[in-house]
Amino acid sequence: MGKIFAIANQKGGVGKTTTAINLGAYVAKSGKRVMLVDLDPQANATSSLGYDKRNLDLTMYDVIINNTPLSDMIITTGRVGLDLAPAGLALAGAEVELVGLPKREYRLALALKPVLANYDYVFVDCPPSLGLLTVNALTAADGALIPIQCEYLALEGLSQLLGTIKRIRERLNPSLAVMGVVMTMYDSRTLLSAQVVNEVRKYFPHEIFKTIIPRSVRLAEAPSYGQSIVEYDASSRGAQAYESLAAELMARG
Repeated sequence: MGKIFAIANQKGGVGKTTTAINLGAYVAKSGKRVMLVDLDPQANATSSLGYDKRNLDLTMYDVIINNTPLSDMIITTGRVGLDLAPAGLALAGAEVELVGLPKREYRLALALKPVLANYDYVFVDCPPSLGLLTVNALTAADGALIPIQCEYLALEGLSQLLGTIKRIRERLNPSLAVMGVVMTMYDSRTLLSAQVVNEVRKYFPHEIFKTIIPRSVRLAEAPSYGQSIVEYDASSRGAQAYESLAAELMARG
């Protein structure tokens, strides 16, 4: 049975989508079966893999709101071992519509259950909020992966996210754990980046990954070509970092 990881942080611009795409791509490259679930209404993971979020017949909105079977809308991306459950613009209304639905916190978990045996890993790209879509991801997940950028105020709001994880563990998903903290956008030219990593290490001495993702132009460019960094520039520092992160995640089990 596959492991489900929610990539979550309510702060925007911390590298959630970049991590979801490239971690998924490298885990798949290692021979594992991977599904990337785009649960962000911005649908950046979907467009970053080359799909038009405005021109999809079925998206995660249909799965979460209309009970469409997930198997009916999974896209085989053409990349070996990597499938996509895409998002579209309609997902923006899901937060409001979920409020009145039965089992509103469990909609993703229930949708994943019939297909989970087909995958070794499922990575859920969460929206930059702690609303019902993120709650659905955390309720379905075995673990949370938290990207934190190596910048000023990196820890701002983190206590709120940890509080949400704690409440979900108590009320909805007792097995949920913080699987790991990923430091992103590291700039070796600045003292600040090193200070932020050291500060986060104090809070998460066991959870923080050894691999640190550098600030990289190549990582930023890849989505505009509809490619992961594996395809765009596998020799770049960013690619090497995500390959190392994938190996570290799999070693953690």
